[in-house]
Amino acid sequence: MNATAIILAAGEGTRMKSNHAKVAHAILGKPMICWVVDAALAAGCERVVVVVGSHADEVRAIIDRAYEDSPAPVDCVEQAERLGTAHAVRVAIEACGVGDGPVVVLNGDLPLIQPETIRDFAETITAGNLAAAVLSFMPPVPQGYGRIVLDEDGALLRIVEQKDCTPEEDAIAECNAGCYAFDGEQLALHIGEVGCDNAQGEYYLPDMLGILREAGQRVSSFCCDDYRDGLGVNSRAQLAELTAIARDRINDRLMAEGVTFIDPAQAWIGPDATIGRDTIVWPQTHLIGRCHVGEDCVLGPNTRLTNVRAGDRCSIDETVGIDVVLENDITVGPRAYLRPGTHILDGAHIGTHVEIKKSTIGEGSKVPHLSYIGDTTMGARVNIGAGSITCNYDGVHKHPTTIGDDTFIGSDTMMVAPVNIGSHAVTGAGGTITKDVPDGALAVERTEQRIIEGYSERKRARE
Repeated sequence: MNATAIILAAGEGTRMKSNHAKVAHAILGKPMICWVVDAALAAGCERVVVVVGSHADEVRAIIDRAYEDSPAPVDCVEQAERLGTAHAVRVAIEACGVGDGPVVVLNGDLPLIQPETIRDFAETITAGNLAAAVLSFMPPVPQGYGRIVLDEDGALLRIVEQKDCTPEEDAIAECNAGCYAFDGEQLALHIGEVGCDNAQGEYYLPDMLGILREAGQRVSSFCCDDYRDGLGVNSRAQLAELTAIARDRINDRLMAEGVTFIDPAQAWIGPDATIGRDTIVWPQTHLIGRCHVGEDCVLGPNTRLTNVRAGDRCSIDETVGIDVVLENDITVGPRAYLRPGTHILDGAHIGTHVEIKKSTIGEGSKVPHLSYIGDTTMGARVNIGAGSITCNYDGVHKHPTTIGDDTFIGSDTMMVAPVNIGSHAVTGAGGTITKDVPDGALAVERTEQRIIEGYSERKRARE
């Protein structure tokens, strides 16, 4: 589709009572602005221009980070002076130009708009009989929204704000969503004609509709199939409301694809996550970022995964995982913490109150409970006794630990890195291992136990 999307993200959003840009606020772990950009790209827009203003550096950083590898260009243009929506569009056109295809102007605080809505909206212009269209929707309660007034042929007569509606206009169900589609050539030709003769002294994009009509062009509306596409965010309450809607949309789709939710209202799955069929999702499960979970898994309860890839038949219970890879047939938790750089191979078990950081856990290996493993390469079928720790930090640098296949680490073993423990080795419980352990060796490090008879009686006498 030869279309350009201009996304307006320059508004301050003062009702959010925030130190951040309104469009930077996240829905299911993803900034609002990225929901809109993603929808435009998925709709087939060949170019996306984001107009930033308030908190420009923050929004620009979000866009640069999210779309540095995007196949379609996503550019940021700053509206240094916030002089209205038409001024923002003119800034975008002056900076990036515009072709003769359709141009869709979207709001950055409309996170629920779907790609098919944007695509169909743009195609109203591609069809060739319209110079512009306004996106409309029919919310169950139209209070507060401007009404779309059409003539008998379906051409747009005017948009009437709620406060200015007559009783007849107030009864109109079709409301203004605040987004516009234009013929690119007509937009570039007439955008400079928008004036600022109003109380705010700003240039308003809806004025373009009247300008195009006066130029003999046809203007109409395009109504969303799903009214939720037109809902915007102007407050924390609306942010929560739209987050719940986004959650329900995603969970409904996943259930249709074969995923089981014990309580769909208590599972928060991000838009970039995938879950395989026959996986069971328990309450208070959160998948943030690019999570990919295979088939026949069990997630939760009380689990938060960020950018985690898990294979098939994994059980992840009461776990926090960030930037980790789990292969197949793995059990984790309850109450485990998997930190960035962790890679757990097939059949491994990570148990209760275990923390793993930047380590590879080999096939069939077990870290059952109360342990910390960091900067470690662990072989297959290793057993780590309770309370064991890799002491990988000397106060300045991190050091590696390696543990060979089929090795048994006794309970409460301190492995002081850098250290290599061979295959088929054993460490005695309570040892502090500071030297390499050869294959097949037993390493024992203990002081001699002393028994002091009568100690408690003498201690009480001193007190």
